[in-house]
Amino acid sequence: MTATYTFDIFTSLDGFGAAGGDWSGYWGKQGPELLDHRLGLYSGDQRMVFGATTYRAFARMVAESGPGADVHDPWVTRMRNLPATVVSNTLEGPLDWPDATVARGDALEVVARLKEESQVPLRSHGSLSLNRALAAAGLIDFVQVTVYPVITGRTGVDPVFGGWADFDLDLVDTRVLDGRTHELTYRPTLHA
Repeated sequence: MTATYTFDIFTSLDGFGAAGGDWSGYWGKQGPELLDHRLGLYSGDQRMVFGATTYRAFARMVAESGPGADVHDPWVTRMRNLPATVVSNTLEGPLDWPDATVARGDALEVVARLKEESQVPLRSHGSLSLNRALAAAGLIDFVQVTVYPVITGRTGVDPVFGGWADFDLDLVDTRVLDGRTHELTYRPTLHA
C-alpha cells in the first residue's frame, strides 16, 4: 500500500506564501475555527516531510519566538512533535526537532521510498521547491491550499506556485473557516 502525500500550504489570494511589511503570521486573519481545524488536521498519525530550507526556517522561528507567538499555536506544536523526515544533502543530524531524521539523496527517490514504506500518510507544510519537484514527478496526491483573504501584491514574498508545471486540479474538499479563510483540497494531475 502506498502512503498518500499532501502538500499543505498557506497563501494570500494573489499566491504568496508570506509577506514583508507589517503583516503578522496568518496575515492576521487566524480565528478559533481555523486554529481548531489545523489542530484536527495534525492530530492523526502522519509523517512530516520538509526540505532543508523550510526545516531551517521553522527551527529558527521556534528558537527565536517567545511565549504566545504564532509558532506556539497548538497545531504547530503538534506538527513539531510528529515524526519528520528532512530531505537534505547539507544538514547533519541530530536535528533540533523532536523525532526528525535527515534523509540524504535525490528528493524524488527519498519521497518515493517513503510513500512505499510509510504506514501513515505523509504531509509537507511549506517546502516550496521540494514540493514543486515532487509535483512534477507525480508524487503529490493532494494539494491543500489555505487561502487567506488578503492581497499582498506589494509586499508578497515566496510565490507558492512559481515555477510549477501546468496542472489540472480536481476539487476533493472545500471549507470556509471563521467566515473568511478558504481551505481548498485538490488532487493534481499534470496537464498534458
